[in-house]
This record gives sequence, C-alpha cells and structure tokens, in this order.
Amino acid sequence: MNRLLIIDDDPEITSALARGLALHGYETEAENRADRALERLQNGHHVGAIVDVMLGADSGIDLVRSARAAGATLPILMLSALSEVEHRTAGLEAGADDYVVKPFSFDELVARLRVQEHRVGSQRPQPARLQVTDRRLENATDQITLTEREFDLLALLMQSPEAPVPRNEIFDTLWAAEGSGNENVVDVYIGYLRKKLATSDFGMEIKTLRNRGFCLTGKLPVRVEP
Repeated sequence: MNRLLIIDDDPEITSALARGLALHGYETEAENRADRALERLQNGHHVGAIVDVMLGADSGIDLVRSARAAGATLPILMLSALSEVEHRTAGLEAGADDYVVKPFSFDELVARLRVQEHRVGSQRPQPARLQVTDRRLENATDQITLTEREFDLLALLMQSPEAPVPRNEIFDTLWAAEGSGNENVVDVYIGYLRKKLATSDFGMEIKTLRNRGFCLTGKLPVRVEP
C-alpha cells in the first residue's frame, strides 16, 4: 500500500498534489472537510497524510491535534503558505511530523514523506512468522506450536483476512470429509486457537461475527515455507 490522504479544500492544489505524487509512485485520496477527514486519519488505510493549515472555516492544526488525541499514528505533514516560526511551531506542537511551506519542490516533499514513513515503519513491530514445516508460530520473543487441525484452521482464516468465514464453510472444509461430528467442533477449535494466540502478542485475533462466522483481524503472519 502506498496511498496518501490529501486534506485540502482547494481542488486545484489537491489536483496538483495528486499529479505530482503520482509521478513518485503514490496513490492519493482527497478530503476537503475536517469532520470526515478526522475519521479517515484513523482508519489505517494510508501511509501518510498531507494536511493544509487552512481548511475553509476549519483549522488544519486543530484537525491534527484531534487526530492525535484520537490515536492516529500515521505520518502527517502540514502544508501552508504561512512560514512564520509561530505557525510552524503550532503545527508541530499539534502533532504534525513535519511542516512544508509553499511553494515547495515535489522532490523535497517526497523526501520528507519518506523520512517519516521510514521512521514510523522502523517503530512498528514485525509481523509474526508461521513456520509451515513444524506448524510453529513465532514473534520476536515467543513461539507456539499448533496442532495439525489448529494450523489448518488458521490457514483457512488467513485466506480471507478481515472477512467472516461461515461456521458451516469451516466445518465442510476441515471436518465434513471425516463423516462424523457436527459444526460445534468448529467452536471448540476456535477456542483452542484463540487461547494459543492470546499467550503472546502475535498481532492478530479471531473475532466472532454474530450469524456470519469468524474472521481473523490484525497483521497476518508471514508464512515461511520449507
């Protein structure tokens, strides 16, 4: 994913940013309202955001402050024609990672973006590793060994991350061929797998969606094949 969120109420600036950033390999999405932008800054769908200081009647600085208070962690660069020290200071104190003054060079803007992406990326925990040969799930500090059926169940859920897999589909895939049992066995093994995943921070969890099934959320492990 290399998608940036541009928050600016000037369509000409938004369009120019989108074109320039596309030349550097970025996809962009735009938002011109502070209320909608606040939610999008928190959804985890972007590698970073560029926020103009002035958003019509709203303040980009206030937006950044609210986003940080709500837990947004993505890199945020503020963009403004206001170059005075007090303006830059206000933006950085609100939680922006950098402050770029118009007019600017796209090369400089992209370089600043990539510095912040690297900083955030280096702070993120690495995904867990799933060793296929011995069915071992490991992170930086811990490891667990899955039974064959637990491994198959996890692998099935990994095929549709964030999407529910119905109980009957799980049963048909993993148990129906044995010609015995009923769908309750799915809940039993979901419970076994949940307990093992809860023993350490493997970056994911299994959620139950009422009348829809089970889904795996979080950061998927990296499969390590033999």
